[in-house]
Amino acid sequence: MKITQLLTKDTILLSMSGTGKMDAIDGLVDQLDRAGKLNDRSSFKEAILKREEQSTTGIGDGIAIPHAKTGAVKEPAIAFGKSAAGVDYDSLDGQPAHLFFMIAAPEGANNTHLEALSRLSSILMNEEARKKLQNAASADEVVEIIDSYDEAGEEEDQNMEGSKRFIVAVTACPTGIAHTYMAADSLKAKAAEMGVDIKVETNGSSGAKNVLTPEEIANATAVIVAADTKVEMNRFSGKHVLETAVAEGIRKPKELIEKALKQDVPVYQGGSKTDSSEGKKEQKAGIYKHLMNGVSNMLPFVVGGGILIAISFMFGYKAADPNDPSYHPIAEALMTIGGGNAFGLIVPILAAFIAMSIADRPGFAAGAVGGMLAASGGAGFLGGIIAGFLAGYVVVGLKKVFAGLPASLEGIKTILLYPLFGIAITGLLMLYVVNQPVGALNTAITEWLSDLGTGNAVLLGAVLGLMMAFDMGGPVNKSAYVFGTGLLANGVYEPMAAIMAAGMVPPLAIALATTLFKNKFTKQEQDAGKANYIMGFSFITEGAIPFAASDPLRVIPSIMAGSAIAGVISMIAEIGLRAPHGGVFVVPLVDGPWAVYLAGIIAGAFVSAILIGFLKKPISK
Repeated sequence: MKITQLLTKDTILLSMSGTGKMDAIDGLVDQLDRAGKLNDRSSFKEAILKREEQSTTGIGDGIAIPHAKTGAVKEPAIAFGKSAAGVDYDSLDGQPAHLFFMIAAPEGANNTHLEALSRLSSILMNEEARKKLQNAASADEVVEIIDSYDEAGEEEDQNMEGSKRFIVAVTACPTGIAHTYMAADSLKAKAAEMGVDIKVETNGSSGAKNVLTPEEIANATAVIVAADTKVEMNRFSGKHVLETAVAEGIRKPKELIEKALKQDVPVYQGGSKTDSSEGKKEQKAGIYKHLMNGVSNMLPFVVGGGILIAISFMFGYKAADPNDPSYHPIAEALMTIGGGNAFGLIVPILAAFIAMSIADRPGFAAGAVGGMLAASGGAGFLGGIIAGFLAGYVVVGLKKVFAGLPASLEGIKTILLYPLFGIAITGLLMLYVVNQPVGALNTAITEWLSDLGTGNAVLLGAVLGLMMAFDMGGPVNKSAYVFGTGLLANGVYEPMAAIMAAGMVPPLAIALATTLFKNKFTKQEQDAGKANYIMGFSFITEGAIPFAASDPLRVIPSIMAGSAIAGVISMIAEIGLRAPHGGVFVVPLVDGPWAVYLAGIIAGAFVSAILIGFLKKPISK
């Protein structure tokens, strides 16, 4: 079916009014309704808005393709709209949209709107086609332009038949707050630009969304897994799987998609690795992924428990002690819940999920017991990490040892053999090999950090600040964050405070820079900068990534300087933070002068903003 069978003269709006996203949507919905294509205007608009809530359909390059498949559509149709002034449509590249294609498909259609979306994306990648549409003076001219390019598109579709230009992807990051969804949007946008069909599953903080079905996986040319934490991999057995960091999904979507289409990646064999250099890189990434799986599952216990402990101190620092004059029963209850129980589970949960990441479910019990032994034996967070990896690889070894058992005993392995031998071997190694030396090291590190002089505290604060701002959510940033959360379990709270202060600076600095130095940023960048106030105060460092990516040599050193300052001020003031997240909302709960802590964050943000304003070149008009 040619696109012009769906896009007709009566669904073309050559002069759109208004400059807002809702103005554009209302205008196009009205055009379809006037042409008799809808059964229920309100329901169709609701479906369009629901799709926009998932991710913007402003694909960049001045184009937006809102679409919906709903029973409110009488017959499939495409509405075309044009805005000379441009519409602020929340496009992926931050630029205003000038050309609009609204796709309406009835419930019973065979994915008409998705097919049209793919075809239109291919046509609109052509810069010449875009220019012609922008200059079109009549509805007849629009139809002719689309028709002329659609002929080539139809021939290309026929040649592609059997080439299976369809891939699936999974994105996931340890905290599931920002990188997960940024990577998904980046992959979807680039795939649409390349004319490739893609479905992306997101494993975020609220659980898996847009989950891949077995049929979709079977039909895909290859699988992209852009993740820094554990995802379910067994379902991809026998498929070409490209495993990479979640940041690569944000920064290099085109390279990943091209590699997947060429199947220039190993076939996944349930965890086996190749001997190639690429396989070695994947193995290194696997170790990081196992650790991040433990950290991401540990975080809710640290955050919840830490905030409860901090709230208990609001009654008095000794209010949880029944023998102290300031004793309060609520303070004791909060301390028991947060400190005695939530914090008591930190190390076992960390170790259990590291082991589970390595050996799947059979590794969980051995990891949890190993983590408990690390916590009770004084090995702490470091011991928990060792216990997790130890338990995971012990169970992997047991799987190989028991591989030759009769099939009739398959069920008994998981319920009896793996837990029995896994827990026993891991426990004995922790008790007699790991706990004593690691406990001594853990104690030495804790004492050194507790006894830091001013000079060393300044150095540590500066280093942590630089790490937090260097890659804003990448491995260096996460290494500093894991270091801070690990010390919480040992009762050392100052580094975590410096880490959060430093992590809040980059997005706040961007927000301030776009506000104070408007001549250095486009209108779209200024609008995007406003959102960084919220992200900065919420400790979402990733908000600064688009600005850093567009001008790394000026922006990254600037935000690193401000983050280092915030980290130094926090360490000098001996601020302690018991909850590793929460941003400005937990600032009043810090140990120490919270006003000084907040002032340090603001000072770092202003220094970075001024540096950005000084270094960036004015926007040429």
